[in-house]
Amino acid sequence: MNAPDVVLIVDDVPDNLSVLHDALDEAGYTVLVATHGEQALQRAAQAQPDIILLDALMPGMDGFEVARRLKADAQTAAIPVVFMTGLTETEHLVAALAAGGVDYVTKPLKPAEVLARMQVHLGTARRARSQAQQALQARSALDAFGYASMTVRVADGRILWQTALARRLLLAYGDSPSDTGSATATVGETLRHWMARQLDGVLQGLAEPPRWVLAAPQPVAGSDRRLVLHLHPPMEEGQGGELLVVMREESGSAAAQLLREAFALTAKEAEVLFWVAQGKINRDIADIVGSSPATVKKHLERIHAKLGVETRTAAAALALGRLRQGG
Repeated sequence: MNAPDVVLIVDDVPDNLSVLHDALDEAGYTVLVATHGEQALQRAAQAQPDIILLDALMPGMDGFEVARRLKADAQTAAIPVVFMTGLTETEHLVAALAAGGVDYVTKPLKPAEVLARMQVHLGTARRARSQAQQALQARSALDAFGYASMTVRVADGRILWQTALARRLLLAYGDSPSDTGSATATVGETLRHWMARQLDGVLQGLAEPPRWVLAAPQPVAGSDRRLVLHLHPPMEEGQGGELLVVMREESGSAAAQLLREAFALTAKEAEVLFWVAQGKINRDIADIVGSSPATVKKHLERIHAKLGVETRTAAAALALGRLRQGG
């Protein structure tokens, strides 16, 4: 059996709300009362009510300030606040909503109306908590199974959440200019701009998540490991300006060897195909593999023939598919 919802009523004259108190009690709610702003903040932090009915005008700290402080505290920010006010001027109603209120009811209060409004906002809050809980469970699973992932707000590059492994990899590959363990950590400017360019396509559901490759700033001799990042839509709905980043370390030589064996390529052809799959153009590939762009073009023609494809895009798609299977 589910526990009853907890309602916190805040008013400096609680006797005036006895009818509302009784109506809520009869409807099965657990009702708490606070008579001033400081007490309201304490009760909200301690009891974590499911909804707060807040008087707008109180001596000392008024309801607008109480709401602002509730919304500024992570512990109480998600609790819906419904203002109770005798003020009907537009500027006061706007102030109530600007302070963080989700709704308002006017005095003299009508219990049936208050109950109906509460049901709407309690239902919204339950759905939000359920989504947040599902996202938290997904994030915990990613962390527990050793996946490197993070959620980034694209507008400013802010890292909103990351697994421990993601934090270590970002530090190792030197992409973040700020402390990746701090509350204001950000990804590097180059990566953020790339994410911004990819944002619309990712949110529209691209068949293949875009990839970004980071090379270690100081690679160990004989090692060609690199960090590959994949962009996905966020785990929570409604986060249109955020992206989920899943990252994995890969070895270019190991990947090229896998492509060589899978498609019967020469060592150089496999290397070229690997870099084609990373989105590199012929001129860049030539610099990487120590050949001319014309030689890379010839390698690519032979690769197309061996893979039975006609375009660079098709060759890259086959290579990426094989690398995912082998990873």
